[in-house]
This record gives sequence, structure tokens and C-alpha cells, in this order.
Amino acid sequence: MADPSGAGRRQFLHAAGSVLLLKPQTVFGYQANSTVEVGLVGCGGRGNWIAPFFPEHTGARVVAVADVIRKNLDATREKLRVDAGRAYWGPEAYRELAASKLDAVVIETPPYYHPMHAAAAVEAGRHVYCAKPVAVDVPESQSFLATGLKAQSKGLSFWVDFQSRARPVFQEAVERLRRGDIGNIAMAQVFYYANRPWIDRSTPDMDTGLKRMVNWIGDRVLSGDVIVEQNIHVLDMANWYLGGHPLKADGTGGRTSWAGTKSDTGDAWDHFVVTFWYPNEVHATFSSHQLTGTFSDLCVRCFGLHGSADTHYGGLVRIMSDDPAKTWTGAQKDDTFTGGCVANIKDFIESIRAGKPINNAPTAVESNFTGILGRMAAYRGGTVTWDEMMASTEKWEAKLKLQW
Repeated sequence: MADPSGAGRRQFLHAAGSVLLLKPQTVFGYQANSTVEVGLVGCGGRGNWIAPFFPEHTGARVVAVADVIRKNLDATREKLRVDAGRAYWGPEAYRELAASKLDAVVIETPPYYHPMHAAAAVEAGRHVYCAKPVAVDVPESQSFLATGLKAQSKGLSFWVDFQSRARPVFQEAVERLRRGDIGNIAMAQVFYYANRPWIDRSTPDMDTGLKRMVNWIGDRVLSGDVIVEQNIHVLDMANWYLGGHPLKADGTGGRTSWAGTKSDTGDAWDHFVVTFWYPNEVHATFSSHQLTGTFSDLCVRCFGLHGSADTHYGGLVRIMSDDPAKTWTGAQKDDTFTGGCVANIKDFIESIRAGKPINNAPTAVESNFTGILGRMAAYRGGTVTWDEMMASTEKWEAKLKLQW
């Protein structure tokens, strides 16, 4: 586990906001036309959605799969045409896959397990491509950062899949903000409004552990709660736009009664309202809900003395300025979700082929901490500082047992 006051912490502060690029002499070389072989850990919905992109867009091969749910494993192995001998099932499946013959591990499991699965992959000398968020609590977020730094020292690519940062239209928006097109930013509005993303997928014959696993997105311990698991998309964008992380947060929120509905499962909250204080007296209001699809949007707006930036994940991206020459519409609609993911996969596989590893662990962990800060403030119903959050030693324990 990384010591927040030690070398890992100093490297995190130094590298946050940037991508770590390794020196050529520290990396593994691949032939330009070589086939990169990857293994998928997590055969659920997103795993099945993302895995085909690797061969489709990069020519990489999915050669192994792993899961703790046999039905999912078998269906995914067949879909991806993976040899039966490369399908790993059970509590040690992720470790067995990482130890097998392959180049990279793709992690699409519940967030609670990301630090464990990433650590096993790097220990085995594998490149890592991981879904967000990176962890559900502060100690394991620090552990994930330590694994990212270890990957750096080994010359391995270590990439967390944030789609907005991969899209040119958002990159240009940030460039325009940096050069002052709206003046100094004074405040931001950040929100993530969406329908309920889960229903009870369990069946009467499932044991308690398996029921929690198939309904993990609504399980606070397995998912990190909605503000970390889902809302991290816009919190990551806010950090990117504002050039760092908040200094403190004050919040509230709760869980509405879903009794009698198909969504009556788990214990995750379905709405949050948080105020974040960023450096230079910049204030950001944040809110989220998973109550109704009648109004759904992911948005970050920034307001300065001379204009505003209005940006939407998958939608409108524009800057309005007092100076007509600085007013800009980058997109009426953007393919952020799929296009950003594909761009990340292309960069990841190309980094392996070119022997030029990429690593965004510092920014990914910083955004994870931001979500945890907001969650802690909301759970408290009061104010939590960044330093107080960073000092937290609270370790969330799933205590989940599956029948094998």
C-alpha cells in the first residue's frame, strides 16, 4: 500500500494532471506488426461490450477470459472464440489468467476488485487496461496508485478508461480554457443525471454472495456508490478543466424508497448534492441522481469573467465569450462513450507495440479521491477536507462468499 506521506505520494502530486511516459530504454520492444494478446477479467455486460473492440480496432487477440460466474464465463468464451483451456473460473481465476501466456490484462470487474486484479497483473509482468473507478476506498486507491507506479518501473502500460480525455473536442475545450478564452474561472456547475442503471438480476436459486455480485452496481461496497462508480466521469472532467483537485467538500444526499420495483436491490444512494472548493477560490456545485430518465445529462459548465464553457458528455461542447473571436462550437454531439473508449484502446495497444508505455494512474486516482471526498461529505452531511479524506484508513470489506 502506498504511503500518502512517502515517495508514492510525492510522485502522485508531481505527476497528477499528466500522462506518465517512460524512457525508451526501460520498456519492452514489440515488432510493429506483432499480435498483442490480451486476457479479459470480468465477463459481464461491459466486458462483453469492450472486448471485441481490441481485435476490431487494433488487431489484438483476446486469448483468455476469467470470471467467478460460470454462466457468464462460458457465454463470453464462446462469443470471443477463446479456447476452453484459456477460460478461468473461480476465486483465483484473475491470478491464473495473469500468469498465463499473454501480454495485457483487461479489467472489467466490479470496482472493489480493481486494485487486487491490477496488482496481480502487474506482478505477472502484464500491461493493464482497467475500467474506472479504480477502487472504492482511500487505502485501496493508494494501493492502486502504488501498482501504477510499479508498472511504470517495469516498463508496462497502465491505463484507466476515461473517455472524455481521449476526445479531441474536449481536449481543445481545455486548451481554450487554459489560454483564458473565458477569463479566470470563478465557478463551475457539474452534474450527472440518469435513469436507474440497474434492476435485480438475481434468481431465487442464487446464494447471497452471487446475488450481490450480479447486482454489484447497486451495492455500495462493491461499486463505491454512484458518486464514485458513475459520477466520476464528470468529476474527472471538472478536475481536468480546473487544473487540479478540490481542497474540501460539503454535501448531502440519500436513497429513495424503491420498494415494490425491479430496482429494489442494493444499498447505493440515488442522489447526491455536493459543493466542492477548488484552489484559487473556485467553487463547483455538483449534483447527481439516478431517479428518472425524463432528464438525463452529463455536464460540466465553467464560468469566468469573460464567458462560459458548456460541455456535455456525448453532446454539445462550446465556449461563449465576450469576444466573438473566442466564441467556439466544437460539437453539437460527440461520440464520447464509444469513440473515447476506442481511442483509449488504440493508444493502449499502440503503446505496447511501439514499446512506449503510457500510464495515467495519477490522474485516475486523483479523480477517484475526488469522488470519495464528495461521498464522505455527503455521508457526513457536512464538510470534509482533502487532507482529512487522504488520511482515512477506513477499509471497506465486501465479506462476500460465493458457493463454488
